[in-house]
Amino acid sequence: MQVQGKVIVVTGGGSGIGRQLVLQLLSKGAQVAAVDINEAGLQETASLTPHPERLSTHGLNITQREAVEALPAAVMARHGVVDGLINNAGIIQPFVRVGELDYAAIERVMNVNFYGTLYMTKTFLPHLLKRPEAHIVNLSSMGGFLPVPGQSLYGASKAAVKLLTEGLYAELLGTPVRVTVVFPGAVATNITANSGVEIRQTEGQRRSSLKPLPPEEAARRIIAGMEQNRFRVLVGSDARLMDFLYRLAPAWATRFIQRQMRSLLGG
Repeated sequence: MQVQGKVIVVTGGGSGIGRQLVLQLLSKGAQVAAVDINEAGLQETASLTPHPERLSTHGLNITQREAVEALPAAVMARHGVVDGLINNAGIIQPFVRVGELDYAAIERVMNVNFYGTLYMTKTFLPHLLKRPEAHIVNLSSMGGFLPVPGQSLYGASKAAVKLLTEGLYAELLGTPVRVTVVFPGAVATNITANSGVEIRQTEGQRRSSLKPLPPEEAARRIIAGMEQNRFRVLVGSDARLMDFLYRLAPAWATRFIQRQMRSLLGG
């Protein structure tokens, strides 16, 4: 599905990858409904585009199902139809082991990453099915197929998004709706601050870390995957490498990641 002339809903549009998705979709001729809990972030996104006439902003908590279910009416009142949905919004967990993670943090991560994606998808799917062509893009994570110590619940939420999206792909074959799952690796966003998480790193870790992908490039690859109707999109050399290694030798890849993350968990 080419995005020019289409109406696309993007969650997490107030910062990071979501902001770049909004801006690039607008630059390619789409109309965009940008959704975010941070209304100030949405307004900053709106100030960055030369095409504000094709943008609407919607301050919304995607974990509140009733608010999500009211969103299509607001989007269609402004844009008339909905052709695509990009579920980008997500948060990480505090960088601790499962045994140290409190239930409030567990529920928050699952509510935003999984239930928020599920609510948006179920709510907009009937409208997408009425279009000649439509597309759903759900962002999972490299952590959704590769276990990362200290992010086990985050990974579980993104693994749930992965399987949900792949199931949707199968269920929607033969319909006008195409489905893509995206696995970003490290991207230079402010997700830690937006998640209320602090991660302490040693100087050695900072030197040895792979350089995160700019959010502009991540967004470009996601939109390209959408337009090419790809089943899955791996964003970043780290995601592609670890996808290969985890398929080849899952136990070895798990131990490798554990060694990289060990110092963040206190040894």
